[in-house]
Amino acid sequence: MRAFIFPGQGSQAVGMGKALADASNTAREVFEEVDHALEQNLFKLMCEGPEDELTLTENAQPAIMANAIATLRVMEKEGGKSLADLCSYVAGHSLGEYTALCAAGALNLTTTAELLKLRGQSMQKAVPVGEGGMAALLGADIKKAAGLAKAAAQGDVCTVANDNDPTQVVISGHMAAIERAIALVKEHEIKRGVLLPVSAPFHCSLMKPAAEAMEEALAEASILPPVVPVFANVTANAVADVDEIRQLLVEQVTGTVRWRESVVNLSDAGVDQFVELGGKVLSGMVKRINKEVETTSLITMEDIEGFLAST
Repeated sequence: MRAFIFPGQGSQAVGMGKALADASNTAREVFEEVDHALEQNLFKLMCEGPEDELTLTENAQPAIMANAIATLRVMEKEGGKSLADLCSYVAGHSLGEYTALCAAGALNLTTTAELLKLRGQSMQKAVPVGEGGMAALLGADIKKAAGLAKAAAQGDVCTVANDNDPTQVVISGHMAAIERAIALVKEHEIKRGVLLPVSAPFHCSLMKPAAEAMEEALAEASILPPVVPVFANVTANAVADVDEIRQLLVEQVTGTVRWRESVVNLSDAGVDQFVELGGKVLSGMVKRINKEVETTSLITMEDIEGFLAST
């Protein structure tokens, strides 16, 4: 059984999508639709940079989504098969959950691009630059990370943001607390704490203003039942009900991304092949969670053709 998975922020890079667009009209059409939806030449920014502008949350989020959806659309066109023919489940990491919903037909491409642009802007505005931060805890499991976050909080916000895999957990909150946490890693038997180059403390209670903005936008957005179940970040379980999808996307802004549990639950549901579209970071995480499963990363036209030939 196969699941398609979609990457989150950090997988953006200057040049992303260019080779695919050069090789396929289908990919070009996706990038043109996103540009039109956002009234912005995002694809030019993806192709040419500058990198610091592409890395801005409000640009990175729709760019990563567009790149992954272009990869999917090319695969569907080249293979003559729909998403439901190709996989049983979809899941995405943070913003990748929106990509997964778009892939499964719950959100159309224009709406997905608009929501992610707003999500990026709202997350950026929620906390003044420099007041919040995030750190990756290497060699930490969820229990150790939660203990460290609690010890470092000291009245500030400091919580687990992403439970990525058994060796890496990300914490988020006030910058002072994140810096305290990094200083305390050895005491909590954690190998290392690395401050992440992000402009806001995602997936913690400081993002409440962004959650409120998304609640308003999602209430207006047209959402359809997905053609395959989507594994939600905040529950690590499959969701297909439209009202529940809407609610979970609001909760996701301040909630923990339970990626490790999602992969475990997908494996328990029978998934033994994980195919990452538009990136390769999640494939590494999946392997660290479950060594038994097969992982594939599709980025180039050659990747897509190779995958189709093997299915």
